[in-house]
Amino acid sequence: MARRATRRVEEFVFFDVLYEDGAQTSNRKVPGSELDDFQGDLLAKPYIEAQDKKIAEISGRPRPAIKSVTRSRRR
Repeated sequence: MARRATRRVEEFVFFDVLYEDGAQTSNRKVPGSELDDFQGDLLAKPYIEAQDKKIAEISGRPRPAIKSVTRSRRR
């Protein structure tokens, strides 16, 4: 009997993002591999900024600057 291929599930960490204009987005996914044990959640902001830049290029509408990034509460 053939074995089923198992997919490796990458762990994601969810963040809430507050923008300079007061807008907020919740549960933005950042791969756990992008975060460093020493710097903690500080590396999430550049990753989310890169996501926002890509979204802005596709949509044609620039995103405002990020004011703060906080880890989402677990459900």
